[in-house]
Formats: sequence, C-alpha cells, structure tokens
Amino acid sequence: MIKILSIANQKGGVGKTTTAVNLSAALAGLGKSVLLIDLDPQANATMGSGVEKSSLKYSVYHMLLGLTDAASILKKTQSGYDLLPSNRDLIGAEIELTEESRREYRLKDALEKIFHRYEFILIDCPPSLSLLTLNGLCSSNGVIIPMQCEYYALEGLSDLINSIRRVHSNLNPTLNEIGLLRVMYDPRMTLSQQVSDQLITHFGSKVFSAVIPRNVRLAEAPSHGLSIMSYDPSSRGSKAYIEFGKELLKKNANKIKNSKEQM
Repeated sequence: MIKILSIANQKGGVGKTTTAVNLSAALAGLGKSVLLIDLDPQANATMGSGVEKSSLKYSVYHMLLGLTDAASILKKTQSGYDLLPSNRDLIGAEIELTEESRREYRLKDALEKIFHRYEFILIDCPPSLSLLTLNGLCSSNGVIIPMQCEYYALEGLSDLINSIRRVHSNLNPTLNEIGLLRVMYDPRMTLSQQVSDQLITHFGSKVFSAVIPRNVRLAEAPSHGLSIMSYDPSSRGSKAYIEFGKELLKKNANKIKNSKEQM
C-alpha cells in the first residue's frame, strides 16, 4: 500500500518543510523508497534537498501544466530519496490552472505513471489553503500537520481540519488520515507542555507520540542543502525524525494488518 502524505499547515514557519525533508530522509534511511514533491513556490524543500532551484529547466510548474512529465524532472538526492523540484515559476500555476479542467487533480494525474515506484510519497504544501494545497490533498491518502507548541499555533487548526474533511467529502474520499506532529518543542517552557497537553486532550491518537525538539543543528541543515541525518546524524533533531519515521512505519503496518483481518 503506497502512502501519499501531504504535509500541510496554513501558517508559515511551523516546521512544515523541515518535516518534509527530514521525514523523507528518515524513511529512506529506514530502507523505504521515497519521493518528495515540492509544491511550495518558495522551493525551500528543493533547496534543502541540495538542488539549486535557479538551475532548473523544468520543474513541478511545467509538470502541472502538462508541459513535461514527472519522470523528466525527477532528481536524486544525497539523502536517498527522489525529488520533484520546484521554483518561483510555480506562483503562476495558481492563475494558469484556474480555467483548466480537473484543476484540483493535476498533481494526481501527473503522478499516475511513477507513483508505483515508491512506498512513500510526501508532498510539501504551501502555507495556505490554495489550489496548490488542494492538489496535494486530492492526491493524498493522509495529512501530517506540523504543530508548534505555542498559543497562536492552535488558532486556525480547526479551520484546516475542516478544510481537509471537506476535501474528503467532496473531492477525495481516500483522504482518511490526519496526524498532528509536535515540532520546535522546548520542554523547559511551561507553555510548550500546556499546548502539547491540549493537543492530546482534543485530538487523542491523532497526535503522534514522536516530538521534534527545538534544535540548532536542525535549523542549520537546510543552509547546507542537507537533511539533518546527513548534516549531523547524532543530533537530537536527527534522532527525533528517525523515531518519527519508525512510528509512521509501525502505524502503517498495523493499518495494513487490520485491513487484511477485516477482509
């Protein structure tokens, strides 16, 4: 069963791209075939994967508009996962796709010929509930929402979850799973613990057990175009993302086992 997961949050600066890059690297390091799709015009996942966005002749923009196919723009990364890279051209896709047929399914259609190569496909969505994010959600069977353990991070969460549920109801019935990942967690701060407790109280098993700490090495890695596993494998950030990868694999294995037992 191929897992296609959108990593989404309408707020910027909450560890969304950091999670996309480092979870991709963690899963690849755990022996899984992984594709990361950079669906954000800022292209931070592209740069953080060691690919220079300004050097791209073709990107996700051209793929979504049908000007090239997914296989033609695939890049290999040092961290062991494949990448569909992006650049600022993607800003124009929002406008250009508005009048197109199946505009919400352009990404899903583009993945048709290559998705079978991978066990996990991760999509780094832009920090907004835009047509690009909608393409990510319409291609996915699950969503990971990175959550900072800060007060303002809780604002807008219910709107995001309601939007995901509307996509499930109206556009993509296979979008069944929502998971919350606590990131930039500082155990020394009482507020971090309070927000963490609130998330667990309200969302229960939807909150992953793994917690990503606030970590300097984690913040430095993107400027070197490396995942944290390549930049500093012994850091707390690296160990946390590996634990998150293991938890995701375990949950996926349990889901497959339960579905077989129900057949």
